[in-house]
Amino acid sequence: MKPVFVKPWLFRYALIILLAVSSMALPQRPGDQAPGPLSGDARLPNGKSQRDEILKAEHETNLKEAAQLVDLAQQLQQDIEKNDTFVFSISTLKKTDEIEKLVKKIRGRLRH
Repeated sequence: MKPVFVKPWLFRYALIILLAVSSMALPQRPGDQAPGPLSGDARLPNGKSQRDEILKAEHETNLKEAAQLVDLAQQLQQDIEKNDTFVFSISTLKKTDEIEKLVKKIRGRLRH
């Protein structure tokens, strides 16, 4: 069986995903709210907190995009392993752009 070596860029993306998912699991303290439109106690017509619903939707979006990010990173790794030369296809380069965009979207949402 051929040993598998983790590429440095793949390790960075996996670390970003791990940090993103682990930061979502941290408990929120009531005093940690940022001032702004979400800091009020606005309620939806069904009685649920608007802030909680927004955070739940963002969490679900982050999970979906993190799974998509892992899939793209694995595809990219397979593409790179297939090529023995230093020349890569345009689709391989586009995957790196898609990975970068997803990471920025997730990071931006986590900073929110």
